[in-house]
Amino acid sequence: MNTNPVAIVTGGSRGVGAATARLLASKGWNVTITCTSSIEDANSVVKECEAFGVESLALSADVSDDDACKNTAQETLNKWSRIDALVNNAGTTKFVFNHGDLDGLDAEDFLHIYKVNVVGPFQMVRACKESLLTSDNPSVVNISSIAGIKGIGSCLAYASSKGALNTMTKSMARNLGPIRVNAICPGFIQGEWLRKGMGDGMYNAARDNLTKNTPLGLTVTPEQVAQGIYTFIDTNKVVTGETMLMDGGHHLII
Repeated sequence: MNTNPVAIVTGGSRGVGAATARLLASKGWNVTITCTSSIEDANSVVKECEAFGVESLALSADVSDDDACKNTAQETLNKWSRIDALVNNAGTTKFVFNHGDLDGLDAEDFLHIYKVNVVGPFQMVRACKESLLTSDNPSVVNISSIAGIKGIGSCLAYASSKGALNTMTKSMARNLGPIRVNAICPGFIQGEWLRKGMGDGMYNAARDNLTKNTPLGLTVTPEQVAQGIYTFIDTNKVVTGETMLMDGGHHLII
C-alpha cells in the first residue's frame, strides 16, 4: 500500500516542472509528470525522481484537453490511489515582446494561450478536486508570472492570461477549502525555454540588465522557483489565496 504523498506536476519534462518533480521526489513524494511533446525528457525526469527511492509516472497530456486532464488524474489514482498536490505548471505563449504591436496577435492566439494557461489549470483542478479533498494536506499551486502583475512579458495575451490565472487562484482559494490554492509569480527564469523564445542575444541582454538593476541583483533559476512551490505545498500550511512574487525585486522597479 502506498503511503507516500502524491503530486501531479503538469509540464514536468523540463525547467520549473522538472525541478519541482525532482525536489518533491527528494522529499519522499511520488510524482506524476505530464508533457505534450517531450515524453523522452519526461521519462528521463522519472528516472531522476525514482533515484530518490520513490515512484514516478510520465504521461503525455495536453492540459487544454479536458479528457486528458481527467485521464491524468485517473492514471495517478490507478497507480497510487491518492492525489495530495497539484502543480499547474504547463503553459504556452507567443513571443511578441512589443505589447503595442496589436497586429502581432489575433483572436486565435489569445484563445490558444488562454486555453492552456487558464482553462488548463481549471480543468486539472476540477479533475483532481474530489481526490484532493480526501487528503490531509491538499494543495494546488498555479505557476503564474510577474507578467500577470505588471502587464509585461512575452506578449499581451500571455500577460493577460497570467492575470486571469491570479484571479482564478483567489476565487478557488475562497471556495475550495480545505484545499489550499496559491500561485507563484516568477520573473525572468533562466533556462532554455526563454532562451529559445527570445534568441541568445535578447536573452543574454535581458538577463544581464536584470542582474544589474534588480534589488537582489539576480534572475531566478528553476530550482529556486521549485523551492517556492514546495513552501506552499508542504511548509506554509495556513496560507491560501496568495501570489508569491519570485523575481529578485523586479516588480519594485519603476
